[in-house]
Amino acid sequence: MNNHGFSEKLIEAGSKIGVTKYLVCSTATTPKQTNNINHFIAQECEKHSCFYGFGTTHPDSSDLEGDIEQIISLGLHGVKLHPDFQKFNADSPEAFRIYELIEGRLPLLIHCGDARYDYSAPHRIKKINENFPKLQLLAAHLGGYQQWDEAEQTLAGLDNVRFDVSSSLAFITPEKAARIVRKYGIENCFFGSDFPMWSHEDELMRFLQLGFTEEENQKILATNFKEFLGL
Repeated sequence: MNNHGFSEKLIEAGSKIGVTKYLVCSTATTPKQTNNINHFIAQECEKHSCFYGFGTTHPDSSDLEGDIEQIISLGLHGVKLHPDFQKFNADSPEAFRIYELIEGRLPLLIHCGDARYDYSAPHRIKKINENFPKLQLLAAHLGGYQQWDEAEQTLAGLDNVRFDVSSSLAFITPEKAARIVRKYGIENCFFGSDFPMWSHEDELMRFLQLGFTEEENQKILATNFKEFLGL
């Protein structure tokens, strides 16, 4: 998709399919980026009432507690981590320090899976859940981009783990995607576009091909997200 990740472009793209609320986030690839990113996300949320922002931090930060307090003080709603971009194992001791600070306080949106790396493989996501059972965890890309078979086998049935369908539906059959979602539970899955990677219109079209009922579609497209963020 030839697009830029500007707020106005996001709203323009989402409005074409009736989106009214957006979870927006970014990732600090170095600790020194954290402060600026969190302030930027908060500023964009102030400008656009339809945005619900997640802040970020980095396992190598010298002040993880300060980073988390900043996220909370800015009124952001959760934490976004991308182990593959940030180059850390999702179940490393350094990452566990972050989960200790946010468990019971903020949900975690975490990138999951990549055939090229092992940083965020499904088995590491399961280990997070085992060690932090009260952490609300949103496992992106059906729990494992390019590792959907392992994700389905490893992550189904875990408490406090939810999933989005972003960056997944273009790469697996509708039948397989629908099976994985049902295995995770309709109530545990969210629609997602991974903008600006993909078109909202194309992603919605792919989602509607999964064959869920109107009630199930409504849950995945809206209700589950509202309940997750307490809207």
